[in-house]
Amino acid sequence: MKMLSKIKKIYGAFTRAGIQDAVAYRASFLGFFIGEIFICFVMYFIWRAVYMSKGDSSFMGFTMTDMMVYVFMSNIATFLVGTDATYSIAEEIKDGSIIMRLIKPVKVDLSFLFFELGNKIMIIVCIIGPIIFGLELYRYYAIGHIAFKLSRFILFMISISISYILSFYLNLIFGYLAFFLMNLWGFNILKESIIKFLSGSIIPLAFFPEVISKIFTYLPFASLTYTPVMIYMEKYNGYTLAFNLFLQVFWLVFFVTASRLMWKWAEKRIAVQGG
Repeated sequence: MKMLSKIKKIYGAFTRAGIQDAVAYRASFLGFFIGEIFICFVMYFIWRAVYMSKGDSSFMGFTMTDMMVYVFMSNIATFLVGTDATYSIAEEIKDGSIIMRLIKPVKVDLSFLFFELGNKIMIIVCIIGPIIFGLELYRYYAIGHIAFKLSRFILFMISISISYILSFYLNLIFGYLAFFLMNLWGFNILKESIIKFLSGSIIPLAFFPEVISKIFTYLPFASLTYTPVMIYMEKYNGYTLAFNLFLQVFWLVFFVTASRLMWKWAEKRIAVQGG
């Protein structure tokens, strides 16, 4: 309890700043959200065309209703686990402002993390509820009964929380490369494209050939989006559910440890542009 109280006292200000930032730039926030919803509907009509051309109600174990839920939930998951860690730390390294964090009695990674948590709180409060309500209403009319389960939603929130912290530290590691490369703009675009593909954000990993699907499932990228969505949709049960949650925790510990080691190595040779 003392540890939690200490963390709240030290980093609570960063979270409040994150909330204020989301409120201050609400027009940008809303515009991005509308754009994401538009993409969801585009993907829906693409998959609808695929199912209609196939002439079957099921494809690779997914019904059209499943695909509708998957498309929207994968975009929600991507929205929730999205992080500016790479961009934020890379920019501070470039302009030299990273020094201001180094002279403060806070951990650099946690100061970035708690600031972003403020933004995530706004997303959960303003967006997640209405979208999930709309999806479950659609499922009710499509299959004739209520499919929503509170236990699954709780598991989804636990899984997506692990996914976000995993995503944050994965991106933080990439951001630390700015200590050596200085400019990560092009590499960041490449990284985002690879993550979207391998995390199942574009195509469910189950649609790949079995061997490739299994390999992709074991990689850390599947833990970002695919695992939380499959948990919510009840595609993961029993041993598979427990194993994939364990896999998420494993990758989380791995990347937190790797980021701490990389930071210790990087701070010994800080050379910032403008610093």
